[in-house]
Amino acid sequence: MAVLTTTEIMELIPNRYPILYMDKVMEMVPGESITAIKNVTINEQFFQGHFPGNPVMPGVLIIESLAQAASILILSSPQFKGKTAYMTGIDNAKFREMVRPGDVLELHVTFGALRENMGTVNVQATVEGKVATKAELMFVVAPDEK
Repeated sequence: MAVLTTTEIMELIPNRYPILYMDKVMEMVPGESITAIKNVTINEQFFQGHFPGNPVMPGVLIIESLAQAASILILSSPQFKGKTAYMTGIDNAKFREMVRPGDVLELHVTFGALRENMGTVNVQATVEGKVATKAELMFVVAPDEK
């Protein structure tokens, strides 16, 4: 079970401010699952316009947070080390609860199907134990193009 800091996360995935939506990996079993957190604060740029007087985290950014957690899990798997993961699809996305400033978004990801350099992950974002968002994400892994 690995715990990763923000600095260690940035060693695995290419995302940086202002589009790094990951604060810490709480636990991870490479090749199986990951639980990470995103602390949602009023200082986020997107709250300036979404929505004034009623700040709500956009659903697409919740999906992006889940995709980043998935990337960490994927790229921590031995067969994908040193590569880059790309999201290729989203299925069955459901948005059930609004995410607001002050919330701690828990990001849960488990591997689904896996074939060679592509596969699926099942993702779920929760706030205080309530499901905010869930979906299935498809991905492909390619050599790192640095």
